[in-house]
Amino acid sequence: MGQPVREYLLTLCVTAAVTYLLTGPVRKFAIAAGAVPEIRARDVHREPTPRLGGIAMFGGLCAGLLVASHLTNLKSVFDSNEPRALLSGAALIWLLGVLDDKWGVDALVKLGGQMIAAGVMVLQGLTILWIPIPGVGTVSLTPMQGTLLTVALVVITINAVNFVDGLDGLASGMVCIASAAFFMYAYRMWFGYGIEAAAPATLFSVVLMGMCVGFLPHNMHPARIFMGDSGSMLIGLVLAAGAVSVTGQVDPDLLNSKVGGLREATHAMVPVYIPLLLPLTIIAVPVADLILAIVRRTWQGQSPFAADRGHLHHRLLEIGHSHSRAVLIMYFWSALIAFGAVAYSVNNASMWIVLSITLLSAVGLVLLLLPRFRPRAPRWAERMVPPRYRRVVREPAAPETVVDDAVTAADGAAAGEPAEEREPVPVGVHGATAIGDRSRFADHRRADSHH
Repeated sequence: MGQPVREYLLTLCVTAAVTYLLTGPVRKFAIAAGAVPEIRARDVHREPTPRLGGIAMFGGLCAGLLVASHLTNLKSVFDSNEPRALLSGAALIWLLGVLDDKWGVDALVKLGGQMIAAGVMVLQGLTILWIPIPGVGTVSLTPMQGTLLTVALVVITINAVNFVDGLDGLASGMVCIASAAFFMYAYRMWFGYGIEAAAPATLFSVVLMGMCVGFLPHNMHPARIFMGDSGSMLIGLVLAAGAVSVTGQVDPDLLNSKVGGLREATHAMVPVYIPLLLPLTIIAVPVADLILAIVRRTWQGQSPFAADRGHLHHRLLEIGHSHSRAVLIMYFWSALIAFGAVAYSVNNASMWIVLSITLLSAVGLVLLLLPRFRPRAPRWAERMVPPRYRRVVREPAAPETVVDDAVTAADGAAAGEPAEEREPVPVGVHGATAIGDRSRFADHRRADSHH
């Protein structure tokens, strides 16, 4: 097992390195091409930021598959049509996303493009052939049923990831967590049970992790570039392709002989194996956000594709969480659900797993309500906690000290007063996220205020 692990690690590192190195030039290209849209009402960032980060992620995908095709234990995956099917569907969805990032594409047109990309993968063999259902057994699907179910799974996953892409580093981090959990499960099926049909899904999850890890340093708050639809739809499709590969190619009868019977095998596969349950366990938070958004918009008489500020990450910001803390909370819940499902599939009879998930869920609820209950740290621990938890002691101002309004405002901002009271910095060609450093621009503004 050591050799495959090293090859997977090499594939992961190459994919991450290529994605990371390409993101800088892609950012400059996006600025030159004018792919820096204006800030919309639902956006949480304050400065125009270039998109098209999906170009770098697609380059990382191609590099990872190319390296894997020359490795001893992984090149056998390319004997099947699944890598070719993934690359074909990824190219179509990536091209559609690039057009949307630059010029904008109607929502129904994007939905049609997603269905076409999923159909291309189905035509090349990446489809769901059967479903093991607890208490029933293996249910074979007709070609039409398999096609419809595969297209539905791919479209749901793509849009779930696209909907959650609203904060810096949120979508790429959550998909990275989901792909890591899926890799553990698929790797266990291949080398634990000796099922070689799980090899493509294992490779897809590793490449997906590399794409997200390589892009995250550029996308963490404050983001210097967004992945855009070209990136969010791409990683959603790759994640769905891994799920379809496992479900469509792993023979349940072979798994029965490895695990010890139909009932045990089906029960062991439930958390990740059933296609309709898989996206709910691996990317439960994005799917929940997608469902809530559709219900909310339909209830208000709007189109399900109409954008708004009612997503889960928007609500976290509204109750008082900072940008970074809201992202970390979403990470926490994604990891808890994804890895909890994988742990349950390994040993579903362990009470310790259930108790651990329950305890961590309680911790997550406390984190969600933290802005409502903001404790003050004791004086001896104030240096070890963020400023928001320190006891603020205001020193009386000296009567002979005279300062102008601009300096007073700057001092108030440094003292930790609300960000809304600060003077906004105009955005434009000198924006920190759009072109480069804005320190010179800020210095000129401060000098002009003194004059």
